[in-house]
Amino acid sequence: MTKTIIKYFIIFWICVLLQVLIFNHIVLFHVAVPLIFIYFIIRLPINLKLPYLFTLAFLLGLIVDILSDTPGVNALACILIAALRTPIYYAYMAKDDNTARLTPSISGMGLLEYSKYLLTFVVIYCLLAFSIEYFSFADVKDITILVGASSLFTFIVLLAFDCLIPD
Repeated sequence: MTKTIIKYFIIFWICVLLQVLIFNHIVLFHVAVPLIFIYFIIRLPINLKLPYLFTLAFLLGLIVDILSDTPGVNALACILIAALRTPIYYAYMAKDDNTARLTPSISGMGLLEYSKYLLTFVVIYCLLAFSIEYFSFADVKDITILVGASSLFTFIVLLAFDCLIPD
């Protein structure tokens, strides 16, 4: 139990530091921003109780907001995506006792299911974050380009990142 808590504590801070120190400064073609800090929410065990999940998601978003000077955008988007995490997971995995104990990862779910789960998660997060940031649907074209490019870039980086993190 303690080993698991320490593992997730380390993943939390690695995701925050990588996002703030490196990935916030990478913008491909002035549209694609990798949002790798959401990997922490993706990687949490599916059977984690909702109060803990929402607390961790809020803290993650709040810390990234504070360090990135984005007033509440990531905190709100993290809370919303935390609420959708379990339904997204069970859209691709059978609901039984074995899958409830899994941690979403390539090794736990298989490459195809994990890729679908990850891509869905990333697209929804990017859509939420950029819609909240713009707070207007007047710029639908810009939001669509940002969501598409950032989702693809984030998906590729997180897929590679998942290969580096052991179960």
